[in-house]
Amino acid sequence: MPLIILDRDGVINHDSEHFIKSSTEWHAIDGSLEAIVRLNHANYQVVVITNQSGIARGLFDIPILNRIHSEMQKMLSQAGGKIEAILFCPHGPCDNCNCRKPKDGSFKALARRLQIKLDGVPAIGDSLRDIQAAKFAGATPILVGTGKGKRTFNQGIPEKVAVYNDLAAAVTELLKPAK
Repeated sequence: MPLIILDRDGVINHDSEHFIKSSTEWHAIDGSLEAIVRLNHANYQVVVITNQSGIARGLFDIPILNRIHSEMQKMLSQAGGKIEAILFCPHGPCDNCNCRKPKDGSFKALARRLQIKLDGVPAIGDSLRDIQAAKFAGATPILVGTGKGKRTFNQGIPEKVAVYNDLAAAVTELLKPAK
């Protein structure tokens, strides 16, 4: 079963510079849930890897994060899809942990859990740190223009990183039959 890794904020849901601190603040980007459903129907195992420094900053706690993720899973289930796993880093930018993107600790943890290498696995994000973590882990980074994506693109990204308007467009391209 093929695997795909998605960032959460700015890829699946609208991001906020004030953080997503409750399930009522979580709003899917148009087409993102349907894109995940299409991945599921194509037998992709969908995993989310997300930095959630709002926990370290005291803006919300893990039970609230779990409620946000439960709401996301519920909305996705109602659309006919699912996310297999959600890995999150609760640390802040100054904590120097290995699980916070741009480091690849969460990617490595996923690879160990699944007993696979991430070589060539698509990893879709909206920031330079998403691209860097994917590259460090051997995955194939893809940038979307939602969330911080347009700003990230304008600031410059590494060569050979595919760029799409949003998750739906990236998934459409990934699911195209090989020629």
